[in-house]
Amino acid sequence: MTANEIRDSYKNFFESKQHAIVPSAPMVIKDDPTLMFTNAGMNQWKDIILGTRDPEPRRRADTQKCLRVSGKHNDLEEVGHDTYHHTMFEMLGNWSFGDYFKEGAIDMAWEYLVDVLKLNPEDLYVTVFEGSPEENIPRDDEAARYWAKHVPEDHIINGNKHDNFWEMGDTGPCGPCSEIHVDSRTPEQRKTSGKSGRELVNQDDPQVIEIWNLVFMQFNRKADGSLEKLGMNVIDTGMGFERLVRMMQGKHSNYDTDVFQPIIKAEQQITGLKYTTFEEEVLNPITKEQDDINVAMRVCADHLRAVSFSIADGQLPSNAKAGYVIRRILRRAVRYAYTFLGQKEGFLYKLLPTLVAEMGDAFPELKAQQQLIAKVMKEEEDSFLRTLDKGISLLDKAMEQLKVEGKTELDGEQAFRLFDTYGFPLDLTELICRENGFSVNEEQFNIEMQKQKERARNAAAVENSDWVELAQGEQQFVGYDYTEYECHILRYRKVTQKKNEFYELVLDYTPFYGEMGGQVGDCGVICNEAETIDIIDSKRENNQTVHIVKQLPKDPTAQFMACVDTDKRDSSAANHTATHLLDYALKQVLGDHVEQKGSFVSPDTLRFDFSHFEKVSDEQIREVERMVNDMIRQDIQLDEHRDVPFEEAKKLGAIALFGEKYGDKVRVVRFGPSCEFCGGIHAKATGKIGFFKIVAESSVAAGIRRIEAKTGKECEELLYKTEDMLRTVKSFFNNAKDLQGVIQKYIEEHDTMKKEIESFQQQRVQALSKELVSKARTVNGVTVVTGQYDMMPNAAKDLVFKVRELQSENLLCVVGTVFDGKPMLNVMLSDDLVKDHGLNAGQLVREAAKLMQGGGGGQPHFASAGGKNPDGLSAAIDKVLELAAL
Repeated sequence: MTANEIRDSYKNFFESKQHAIVPSAPMVIKDDPTLMFTNAGMNQWKDIILGTRDPEPRRRADTQKCLRVSGKHNDLEEVGHDTYHHTMFEMLGNWSFGDYFKEGAIDMAWEYLVDVLKLNPEDLYVTVFEGSPEENIPRDDEAARYWAKHVPEDHIINGNKHDNFWEMGDTGPCGPCSEIHVDSRTPEQRKTSGKSGRELVNQDDPQVIEIWNLVFMQFNRKADGSLEKLGMNVIDTGMGFERLVRMMQGKHSNYDTDVFQPIIKAEQQITGLKYTTFEEEVLNPITKEQDDINVAMRVCADHLRAVSFSIADGQLPSNAKAGYVIRRILRRAVRYAYTFLGQKEGFLYKLLPTLVAEMGDAFPELKAQQQLIAKVMKEEEDSFLRTLDKGISLLDKAMEQLKVEGKTELDGEQAFRLFDTYGFPLDLTELICRENGFSVNEEQFNIEMQKQKERARNAAAVENSDWVELAQGEQQFVGYDYTEYECHILRYRKVTQKKNEFYELVLDYTPFYGEMGGQVGDCGVICNEAETIDIIDSKRENNQTVHIVKQLPKDPTAQFMACVDTDKRDSSAANHTATHLLDYALKQVLGDHVEQKGSFVSPDTLRFDFSHFEKVSDEQIREVERMVNDMIRQDIQLDEHRDVPFEEAKKLGAIALFGEKYGDKVRVVRFGPSCEFCGGIHAKATGKIGFFKIVAESSVAAGIRRIEAKTGKECEELLYKTEDMLRTVKSFFNNAKDLQGVIQKYIEEHDTMKKEIESFQQQRVQALSKELVSKARTVNGVTVVTGQYDMMPNAAKDLVFKVRELQSENLLCVVGTVFDGKPMLNVMLSDDLVKDHGLNAGQLVREAAKLMQGGGGGQPHFASAGGKNPDGLSAAIDKVLELAAL
């Protein structure tokens, strides 16, 4: 069976078991403050498990795109070095929310693996939780009893808490789990090993691996570490698709299956290097060089998928948060390709067509975003390769210095700076050093790394207490229709971050819009006759609005009136509606390829990122502004459709964005020709926007442009500022009526005078150079030229080069200048002094500049330095002559 056929068989099997087959959620998570990436199949059902969303339908199955590179589930450093770890992978999963539990999950898993896929039951081993006396949890005899229907006793293995008790995080839903392991060793390996598969389960044997994990969620972990029963038992299973394909195709490495082989074959074609499969390595042991090539090709094949799917889901590489993770993955691949595959230019983007050909049908976002992914990837690769060159140059200089000092070990702090600034992992620094006969102080490096981790941990540390439940129920959002509403607090908790304390409240009815989809959260108050509590912010978490307050009400059980700050709400709503009109206008002016790639909406401004491959011209910006303002003047009324079935919404003309997760029912917002899926707050009519003005257009990344704009009152303030600036400029030109003409005349006069000054300056430099040479003195056969003048820095540089033209051999020229109170020192040497006498202008000027409180450098034959103290200039000139030791 091919990989695509195996994926389909899984869906078909669980559909026959009354499971709703649902699409994969985006790999990049946008509106969950606790997660950057989907790292498990259950992430998109988090709110159901926590009881904040209706669990219907209660049976579901899918294949979920996942990424694991940080935190508890961190496989990054293993990727490429073994046969089965990946960053991006597919997780086949089936769920039951309060429906079947352990017996049903176990029976279905066994039926699929053995009866449908025909895996040999003798190769299958299962683990069950051995229990935890300290938490008063007994062994999972129930799961063991159900497994006993299918496997012999010696194939059921007790597992410890690390392997067989699954937790979402430090707090939250958790429970025992039961893993299914497969012994895929060859007969020869089993004979050589002398061990049964049972003995190798969870022992990191690359051929005896976990293939499926059945999680039985039945507890909730509280902040104090204690456990309480969940209100609803949940089945959450996850099976590694790549590992399953490996079993079905009789391979001993995930990378030897048709999931990865097309990409690896493309790598071989581009590089001209050979990749050896696991079977080939068993028959003929390989060299260290070939192993390095194999690892590099596996790393690139894996990381290509992770980066491509992330960009397709809307996450661009950057220097912060999720973007930094993607950049780190891409740079790891570039580094392996550079070091072991000989790729000194962009490489990964060349493999993209192969990936799209193999996975584009199952994941259409890859096809739709192929051009964008390629452009972003190539720009990132080229940028990092330039950085690699800089880093290697610095490392070369550091090793040269070690030779001079007679040392053989590179300081760990220097190695860390290379990592921190240039992205050099320790192993790359060690590799380059080792090739040149040096070692690296790894202990020092690790100390610096730990310091950085501590700084990051302290900056991001958040401590949450348990939720205090005041009443049962689910929150109802009423903010589309009301800005004030009666409410009660359902639950609250205390949060501590950077030593600041605040509280999070969940209300039963709320008009507050929690920050989501780029629109900032509402502010306001909850109040009653006894008190008023400020809501300083509203966030979205687990599909509900969480209200941020600095203090709790005196009586949290009382009834309150929740009141939104309508001035801020209306301004945000106007800006949000303006982004919809902007999106529509950009498509009309630039083309249908324009797609939203991010947005930010606040009361003061709006920002809109979109796909486009060149700068938007001034004429196009003006055309977009006119189109948006025309729709504003039409005062188009909001046409809103709530709880519309997804397919019906698409028929209305709403466009689904790649990288967004839509439920079974959606909200559609239409303003005339603009029609979009949107859960945000909008103006009741476009006229409420007032006026629209683009204030900036720039590049965010390859193929991504950003527009920043103002609306309404902010446009008015912008107009006043522009008016005040023009009035001030006019006053500089005696309030001339034809301001443009007067300024043009001044520019022309300035250009003429500049040319005259440059001509006079050249004449002066020519005369001074001759004068300096005529007054030169000879010291031990060397012509020494010195001088000190008031002149511009560029003229001083011209002067020393003119002197060199007149005296090309045995020359030491030192010229000091002062301009605008700042000293400048220039040192020029003839080539023979550099070559035969070992003099270096850069070293001379660097040391001498200290006397005028400055610094500088340059080439061996010419260098310059600036300073702060002009009184030290004469001493600096003398210092150069002293250091030259003529």
